[in-house]
Parts: sequence; C-alpha cells; structure tokens
Amino acid sequence: MFVGIDNRRKATIRWATPLLFAALWLAYVLAAMREPALREGTPLDWGVLSGGLDTVDAWREAMADGSVLRLFSALFLHADWLHLLGNLVFLLIFGLPAERVMGGWRFLALFLVGGAAANLAAVLAIEAPDRVIIGASGAVSAVIGAYLALFPGARLGVVLPLGLFLEFVRVPASLLIGLWALLQVVFAYSGPALGAVAWPAHIAGFLFGIVFALLTRAAIARRLRHSRGY
Repeated sequence: MFVGIDNRRKATIRWATPLLFAALWLAYVLAAMREPALREGTPLDWGVLSGGLDTVDAWREAMADGSVLRLFSALFLHADWLHLLGNLVFLLIFGLPAERVMGGWRFLALFLVGGAAANLAAVLAIEAPDRVIIGASGAVSAVIGAYLALFPGARLGVVLPLGLFLEFVRVPASLLIGLWALLQVVFAYSGPALGAVAWPAHIAGFLFGIVFALLTRAAIARRLRHSRGY
C-alpha cells in the first residue's frame, strides 16, 4: 500500500473531496438497503450501458429523455464494497492534495466531468452492447492524472514487506502512477478474462485528468498567488 507525503503548507479547507467521499459511501449504503429485487435493478436504472451514444441521433434521444445523465449517476454506483473501498482510498490519497491547489469547485468539476468523459469512453470502446458500466473508477483515474500533472516531482511512501518486517520507503509518485497507467493499458487488451472492469474508462479518465490540470494550470497558479497574498 502507499500513502501520500506532502510538504507542510498553510492549512486550507478542503470540502469537495470529503463531500464526494460521503456521497459515494451514502449512495452505496442506500442502494444496499433496497429490497433485493430493487437492488438488482439499481445499476440498470442509474448506470450507463455500452453500445450507445455513437451517433447524432443517439445523442439527441439521450438528451431528450435525460438518459445522458447516466454518465454522471453511474459514478455513484458500485458493484460491491471492495469496488467502493478501492475508489475511496485512492480518492483520499490523491484528491486531498489535488483539491488543495485546485480549489473545491475546480476539483469537483474534474471529478464529475472527468468521470462522465471516462464513462463515455467506455461506452464507445466496449464492443459488447448493453453492458452496465458503474463505479467512480474513471473519475478517480482523472484525479490521479491531475495529481501527476500538478505534482510531477512528488514522492509517495511505500510499505514493503521484507521478511518479518515492514520497510517504509519513498519513491517518485510518477513511477507508481506510471506503473498503474501501464497496467490499465495491459488489462484493457488482455481479453475477456478481465472484461468485468471498464479499463477504457480508467485510461480515458487518467488522460482527461492530465489534460484538465495542464489547461487550468494558469488559473490554478493565479488562485495560489491570490490565496497567499502575492
């Protein structure tokens, strides 16, 4: 496992990451509390399906009936608690430092728009039609991509098991994130054995996060200068 190591800075209130954390957890709990018949239908009611949104007519119809919003609502559904837990952990590790420099509203836009874009990429990339796509993995991948662009020289603490002992070492965040990104590409083309996971959403979200951070870099710099009174 790994945890973020950040330099000491002036404390700022970070509300978007905790809000998203709570919303993801609450959505999972509410879905789990539904009756079994209704619970099984929740992904179909709020998730997004592959094999659509590939024509102008499909987009027109989705805009008219509101189903395009499934690109966003699908972010708050998870298959099981392990699926949710993994996203929550990565959201906290990379989201809190990213939000600190980006600001709450910009970070919220990164998560929601990046997640929707990632879901759309999965809809278009997955060849099998009518597969349900749910989870915040694409949005969290966007956060990880933005983190890499914002903190290219950051280091992460890695806990390595060495025999009977645990060794805590610091390695470049870019190395670990690069390995993570490489795994997403490998898994995406590893065949149907890993087809239960929308790997294209992870890849698209990660790239979206990098581009988003780079395009908003000037605005982020102005925000930081203003907050420090420069």
